[in-house]
Parts: sequence; C-alpha cells; structure tokens
Amino acid sequence: MNKYLIVGLGNPGEKYRYSRHNIGFLIADELVRKQEQSFAASNFGQVAQFKYRARPITVLKPDTYMNLSGDAVRFWMQKEQISIENVFIICDDLNLQFGTIRIRRKGSDGGHNGLKDIQSKIQNQNYPRLRFGIGNEFSAGHQIDFVLGMWSEDEMKLLPERLDTASNAVLSFVFEGIANAMNNFNGK
Repeated sequence: MNKYLIVGLGNPGEKYRYSRHNIGFLIADELVRKQEQSFAASNFGQVAQFKYRARPITVLKPDTYMNLSGDAVRFWMQKEQISIENVFIICDDLNLQFGTIRIRRKGSDGGHNGLKDIQSKIQNQNYPRLRFGIGNEFSAGHQIDFVLGMWSEDEMKLLPERLDTASNAVLSFVFEGIANAMNNFNGK
C-alpha cells in the first residue's frame, strides 16, 4: 500500500500561528482534526500519523521555519520510504486571490522560499503541491509584512470554510489521485 507524506508549510510559534504565511499549518491542523487525530512532537516538527481509507498518511508541520523546510521533508521521506509522487506540500501563494486553491503535479518554486529549500534538499521539483491563495493586497516594499501579517476580519470569517475545502482537496489527492484532485478543486 502506498504511503503519503502531507507537509503543511509554516513557521513555528504562537507569533505566526494565524499569519497568512502559516496557511499550510492551518490546513494540516484541519486535516488532522477531521480525522480525530492529533500532532505529537517528533523529528523536525509536529507529526500525526493515521490511515485514510486504508492508506497510511504522515502529516508533518516542520519546526524548522518556512525557509528551511527541506531537511524535514527529506528526513520523513526517507524514514517512511515515501516516493516523491506521494509527497504533497501545502503552501501560501501571493499570486492567487484569497482562498483560491491551485493543485499542481510538479513545478518550480514560484519564488516561494519554503519550496525552494525543499527542492534544493530533495533535488527534485516533481512533487505535488497545493497552493492556497493569500492575495497580494500590499503596497510596494511591504510584501514581508503582508505575508507575516494576520488575516483580515473578513478573511477570518471565510477561513473555516476554505480550510475545510482545502483539507478535502488533500484527502482527494490521497484517495482519488492528483488528476481528480486537480479537476475537482482547482480554482475553488
């Protein structure tokens, strides 16, 4: 049976918990909550392991900070012997409107430093990923403040439903495959 590694990218600590950049952690939290599981401290981060429709899943929230996520991904791929096509990275995307989901089979890092580090450490960019739109409503020179900033009041109202949809997209990837997940969730 194929094993899966689901990695939600983010930064550890309460300071960043509800920042836009931590959407990967929030989606991972929702996925694990819906399976009535919990995270435990382990190598390179917080980990939850469970089966979904008989498929073994490891969900990882690296504690290495976003821009150093590659070591954690490489460690868990090797430890659990998970092939690259069964690794699913969840990250934020400035180029998508708030709440929009884009799933891809492979691709470049798109300027995302977390993805850049992963690709450097695993020497491969052919892994599936879910990009969650955080929008780009910031003035010139304030990208970092925006990304590390908290969700707006309006976004917070919509976030629970978007987290539910994104976590369902992850489960679709695991059970139905990347093509169906892309068809069913891209642009939603």
